[in-house]
Amino acid sequence: MQTQPILVVDDEPDMRIALTYALSHSGYSVESASSGLEALEKFEADKFSLIITDLKMPGMSGIEILGKVKKRSPKIPVIMITAYGTINNAVEAMQQGASDYILKPFSTEILEAAIKKVYINSNGKAQSKLLEVYSKRNSETKRIITQDPKFLNILELAKNVAPSNATVLIMGESGTGKELLASFIHQHSGQSDRPYVAINCAALPESLAESELFGYEKGAFTGAVSRKIGKFELANHGTIILDEITEIAIPLQAKLLRVLQEREIDRVGGDKPVPVDTRIIAISNIDINKAVKEGKFREDLFYRINVIPLTIPPLRERKGDIPLLANYFLEKYSLSNNKKMTKIAGETISLLLRYDWKGSVRELENTIERAVLLGKGEVLLPKHLFLEELGSNGRKSVPIRAGLSVKAMEKELIFHTLEEVNNNRTHAAKLLGISIRTLRNKLREYKEK
Repeated sequence: MQTQPILVVDDEPDMRIALTYALSHSGYSVESASSGLEALEKFEADKFSLIITDLKMPGMSGIEILGKVKKRSPKIPVIMITAYGTINNAVEAMQQGASDYILKPFSTEILEAAIKKVYINSNGKAQSKLLEVYSKRNSETKRIITQDPKFLNILELAKNVAPSNATVLIMGESGTGKELLASFIHQHSGQSDRPYVAINCAALPESLAESELFGYEKGAFTGAVSRKIGKFELANHGTIILDEITEIAIPLQAKLLRVLQEREIDRVGGDKPVPVDTRIIAISNIDINKAVKEGKFREDLFYRINVIPLTIPPLRERKGDIPLLANYFLEKYSLSNNKKMTKIAGETISLLLRYDWKGSVRELENTIERAVLLGKGEVLLPKHLFLEELGSNGRKSVPIRAGLSVKAMEKELIFHTLEEVNNNRTHAAKLLGISIRTLRNKLREYKEK
């Protein structure tokens, strides 16, 4: 609980007044300062529970205030307010001890959420931007990175329903992070140490789908030399993820409906049902209502999985997350590739904000990874991007010409990529999404012709 006032520091009178009013209206005790010098004078004379300061101010910047405050009282949390153009300075401020930063423009809800998280965290290091999600399928820590109010509300709802056994339907375009949200629910279910089994239904051959999901008994068919436990039994007392659920064939949908209704499965060739206590999370990247109308998905099954529907907004509808994600991916791929690129130029952020991101977060991640691999220097510049739709990145493009065969286009793309990475075949293969062996075979094929 707040026992000491919050100090708001901003040289713009309108912003300072608005912040003071919003916080006072929310029940906080607030004092304000119009400059860094005035803020430090008040800080010396009184005790504050939190400091909220603009980053870019004349005379003394927010980072300078941060340094002086931390030198005197290391435990006092400091929240930075910044615009897109100074996002790199905000990241630097976080590294120097800031508890959080908020991007302009922001709502009162975002401000209050940041303050609450600072107060909740005992050491003053808020985690409002990085929500860690651990996947039981590997030891890698995955993160949902957002400050978008709509997405934060979805996460809050997901967290609230996680302890129940209710079936959840997660919808969203490709690349939005649907399986990350499924992992998030599992981790907050109170059963995070229980099985977590994820299945891509589109990758299941129709002839094998039933035995993969429900298992089979010995002798059920030719080749069934022993009993096989299916995915539902493997996920017993845990969570099963049915990704691309609309790709399940209609006959199997009827059997899946029975699992949801009766909480039991029938192994192929079995003579009695097997009870299962499994939390089901279904995922779809298409409009299931449309699939129902087209007769591709059972309406009764849709009603069964649509108990808790959660729809993740695409990246183009949460532009405020783009700078956060871009900086996160920059740090990730700079470290993994031993690169010195640590900053993103303001004009690069502007380009990223203008782009439509049809592939959502996954496309942004691939773009930043490619830029880190191809770029040189410490700053990610617009010329390092490969977003041809923007038409202003200065990069040579691969032309698509009428009458050009797919084989010829493939060849041009491969040679173009090799040229971009100075003939580094390992990097070229990674960018092309093929193995180094496939790349060698392709080059050998071109050489022989």
